[in-house]
Amino acid sequence: MYVTETPEGVVINVKAQPRSSKAGLDGLIGDAVKVRVRSAPVDGKANKELVETIADAFGLPKSRVSFKSGETSKTKRILLSGVSAAEVEKAVSASAR
Repeated sequence: MYVTETPEGVVINVKAQPRSSKAGLDGLIGDAVKVRVRSAPVDGKANKELVETIADAFGLPKSRVSFKSGETSKTKRILLSGVSAAEVEKAVSASAR
């Protein structure tokens, strides 16, 4: 499952795709949410854009989006505070093509 409720908030598995032509959620890939970002994975730019993209997609301030693990990997675990698993699933379903 790509989404897990914890006492801290909701943790989602994310598969990042850097150097994309557009940024945004792009449905599911395996057990992770595919997130496209325009930036290259250099000097943390892609991670910064990833946080911004996820915050925008779920209507959260950037301060409520943080890394649990995988900052240097394409597969990451992201903590979202102030959103429910149902809201995450709804947004991800809407992003699927």
